[in-house]
Amino acid sequence: MGTKTIGVSVSDLLGLTAQGVTTIQRVSNKEDFGKVKEYIDQYNIDKVVVGLPYNMNGTLGPSGEMAQKFGQKLKNKFNIEVVFQDERMTSMSAERVLIEGNVRRENRKKYIDKLAAVFILQSFLDSQ
Repeated sequence: MGTKTIGVSVSDLLGLTAQGVTTIQRVSNKEDFGKVKEYIDQYNIDKVVVGLPYNMNGTLGPSGEMAQKFGQKLKNKFNIEVVFQDERMTSMSAERVLIEGNVRRENRKKYIDKLAAVFILQSFLDSQ
């Protein structure tokens, strides 16, 4: 999740692969959490993986603290398990995939956060 968007992905029923769902355009905390809740209900989610943007030196900056607060609010608001997954380099990897797929520059923004969410979730699934 970022300041402007939240990438959403889900795993298959066996928890082996991640698939992109959508990108939520952030409006306000109330609306953002409402949208997230819709996907929690729609996909019967029992665990949410939140990308944690560490700095390259391993420290946690303002974006990381924002992600932790968001995850804690999700946990408290929806009584759901929240885990954090290192998301370093996921946006860069997503952009690289889009470039290799010949997605035009002006269209990449539409897909990058959803694809980054897939990489974050897949990384978590692979670690399990």
